[in-house]
Amino acid sequence: MDTKKRDHIIKELFKIEGVREVAEVTGRFDILVTMYSKSLDQMHKMVSEHIGRIEGVQSSESFIEMKSRQKAMPYMPSEDKD
Repeated sequence: MDTKKRDHIIKELFKIEGVREVAEVTGRFDILVTMYSKSLDQMHKMVSEHIGRIEGVQSSESFIEMKSRQKAMPYMPSEDKD
């Protein structure tokens, strides 16, 4: 992204239905957007018609989460209520 438009981009991302989280990260990407969609077609539409059209977004790469697992961390309370 064009870092001069960072605040504008993040604000516009949160306007998109399905966007749940925007994280600024280090490495080859500037931000990581967590979003949910009901289908691949809906995801394609979100990326191409919404995210890709935000002024300052230069490129994107999509990753589909197939399965998620979490490890309880000793310094964080567990979500299990056993």
